[in-house]
Amino acid sequence: MLRYLQHTLKNQPELKEVVIGIDFFMFNELLGNQPGFDENRLEKTHLIPSDIMNSLFSVDTLDVSRETILANLEGENKTNSENSMGFVPHTQYQDGKTKGRFTNAINVYYKFHHQYKFSDKYFTDFQKIVNLCRENNIKLTVFISPSHAIQWESIRATGEFKTWENWKRKLVQVTPVWDFSGYNSITTEKLQDVMENYADSSHYTKPVGDLILNRILDYQPDKVPGDFGVLLTPENIESHLDKIRTDREVWVKNHQDELELVQRLEKEFVENQKKNKKNK
Repeated sequence: MLRYLQHTLKNQPELKEVVIGIDFFMFNELLGNQPGFDENRLEKTHLIPSDIMNSLFSVDTLDVSRETILANLEGENKTNSENSMGFVPHTQYQDGKTKGRFTNAINVYYKFHHQYKFSDKYFTDFQKIVNLCRENNIKLTVFISPSHAIQWESIRATGEFKTWENWKRKLVQVTPVWDFSGYNSITTEKLQDVMENYADSSHYTKPVGDLILNRILDYQPDKVPGDFGVLLTPENIESHLDKIRTDREVWVKNHQDELELVQRLEKEFVENQKKNKKNK
């Protein structure tokens, strides 16, 4: 994330405001850069040769071109795949398969984060982002993404709930942070085949994204649920964490089936890990 901000400043030195969404998983030392990351791309004002070649001749590009042509022939509206800001939202989240996607997302979480080690290096990079914005007079807003409550239970199932809390404590020592996580009226939506707020346990829908922006930008605040979004500082962090623990107790009483799903998948993951070790 730091390198992308540095790259943006190289190309847009007049940048005035930055909004960054973060999550706990980004700070896992056991994870490296995403496969598509290429240091050679950054802090340049032009495309690198490999990107030019890939954009012109790659199989992926040909597939996208073919799909675009077919969509145009069928009269498909572009907004179904890409919005006006260039993002590609999950448009099929109400396809009746949400429970399956939740299960897959939980399994993916266990695959990559069942072993979690907080990265001091990644946190230092976060501090550098804050400092870089201050040095360049850029207004920085940081928020913690509102994954579904099931995601927080997955963290708890791996024994890292306190690590998650300590991560928040460390964040507010660097900068105020909007927290949309926890067990609130958005994140505790009942798990079912068709959901309004989530495509899976870690990906929320555009309406939820709009609520986040409304809260942090103080736009139409009356449309945002009162319990959705708290600005964390060193002064209120402990009371906020206490409230999350209390809210969780209420959630557990009312969502035993979801809690059992998380625990069952974690148990199956551990058993499969043991089997794989024996077979090696």
